[in-house]
This record gives sequence, C-alpha cells and structure tokens, in this order.
Amino acid sequence: MSKQFKTTIGGQAVLEGVMMKGVGQSAMAVRRPDKSIFLETWDNKPKKWYNKTPFVRGVFNFIETLVSGYKCLMKSAEISTEGIEDEQPSKFDQWLEEKFGDKLVQIVGVVSMVLGLGLALLLFMYLPALLVGLLKPVLPVWSLSLLEGLIKMALFIGYMAAVSLMPDMRRLFQYHGAEHKTIACYEAGEELTVENVRRHLRFHPRCGTSFIFLVLFVGILIFSVVTWSSPLIRALIKLALLPVVMSIAYELIRLAGKYDNLFTRIVSWPGLKIQHLTTREPDDDQIEVAIASMKPVLPQVEGEDQW
Repeated sequence: MSKQFKTTIGGQAVLEGVMMKGVGQSAMAVRRPDKSIFLETWDNKPKKWYNKTPFVRGVFNFIETLVSGYKCLMKSAEISTEGIEDEQPSKFDQWLEEKFGDKLVQIVGVVSMVLGLGLALLLFMYLPALLVGLLKPVLPVWSLSLLEGLIKMALFIGYMAAVSLMPDMRRLFQYHGAEHKTIACYEAGEELTVENVRRHLRFHPRCGTSFIFLVLFVGILIFSVVTWSSPLIRALIKLALLPVVMSIAYELIRLAGKYDNLFTRIVSWPGLKIQHLTTREPDDDQIEVAIASMKPVLPQVEGEDQW
C-alpha cells in the first residue's frame, strides 16, 4: 500500500512463532530449534451469516478464534521442540505414553484448557461476587458492581504481571510484540523488512488484551442489574449474560480497529496500557518470523483487506 490505512488482518503469538489471519488465508511461522522457519498456510473457512451479523458475530468469532488458536499453539509446541531430547521420563510418563500414544499431547491440551476455563470462571465470575457479597451490608448498592469489576481488573492485571516474569511467557509476549509491530508496519504502507518493522510500536488497538479489558468493563455495566441475593446465583446469571457482554465488546474492538477518532482512542487507551504487560520488544529473529507469517496472507488485490 502506498499510504496509511487500517487492515483487517490479525494475528496471535504462538510458541516460538506467530499466526496471522488474512482475508482468505491464514499462516503460521515457527522458529525451529535449528533456527530455520517452519511455515504453514491454509484457506480460511467461508464466513456464515452468524460470522457477519453485528452483535451476533462476536461470540461465534471468539469461539472460532479460541479453537484455531489452541490448534496452532499445540502444533507450534511440537515444531519448536523438534529434535530436542527430553530427560529420562518417569515411570508415570512412560505409562501415559504407552496408554495414549500419539493422542497424549491432545488429551493433555484438552484437560489443560478445561481446567484453565474452570479456573477463569472461578476467579472472574464467582470469587469477585463472593468477596463483594461479604461487604454488601456496609456498601451502597450502586457501588457493588463497580467494586466487583475493579477486583476482576486487579486480578487480570496481577495475573498478567506475574506470568510476564516467566521466561517462556516473556518470549511469547515478545512474539506478541513482533506480531503487532509487523501489522503496524504494513498499515503504514512500508515494506515488510526487519529494519522497518523494528521502528514501529508494539501496541495495537485491535488486540486480544484490549478485548478482554472491554469484556470486563462492559460487564460492570451489564452485571449492575444482576441480583446480589446469592454469589452463586449471581455467577450463574452472569455466565448466561456473558455472550451479550462479549458481543458488545467485540463491536467496540472492531470500531477501535477501523476508526481513529476521539471515541476509539478513549476505548483503546486502557487496553493499550495493559499491553505494556502482554507485549515485549522482540529481537530481529522474532520479527523475521512475524514477517514470514504475514507475507502469505497479504491480499492479492490491493485494498481487499481494508475496513
């Protein structure tokens, strides 16, 4: 492109790599242990009516993103460890390998995802409602949902700050930064080179981190009308209303990606600040991987990926 614009291309950091999704194709690039780059491309599934209808598409697109993201993470884990010999496995590990064979990685992944979702529901649905419920007798009703939302945000930010200290997560966040910088370079109309990408910011308004913040913020408003009679009942009702919250947050994040005005800057500002935790400055090798994942998904017709 010869001038600045907003692209619909988005991505995700994976283990030692980046996945990018374009208009018609997606691609994943992963750095192998021998320093070569594995690259895989595939065609995107045709969009159905529920992927395009406002205030409906958010939930379905989010679920599809989770599923595809999980598959890419599992595959990137295999590719990024090819040829690396593990230490002598324990008897329990040997039994699992004999029992489940090639399906072991998939089974462990599914169990981990289920446990992760359960922990997320406990931390972000039930625990905040329980804590605020204990203070309900001494707090005005109007402040309960606000306090609950602040607790959720504190848990989210605290969790991100904690995991960012882990070396493996730090590398993942570096690839996250490389993904954002590469998209920003492309949106600036510059050639996708390591030198050009390096100069751009690692923060982007259309990011999963910003989406999570918007879900928490919109939830404060929506959940303010939910009963406080019981923490469990409140958590169940909030779970039922979660698709509504996600749909509204999805439309807001789309606006932030499509337009640059006062409203979208206000919407994007908190998420951009939290991205200081969820992104890190990448090195040149990581930028090279992000560029490799970006080039295959660029549209053949100029401007086809514009909002």
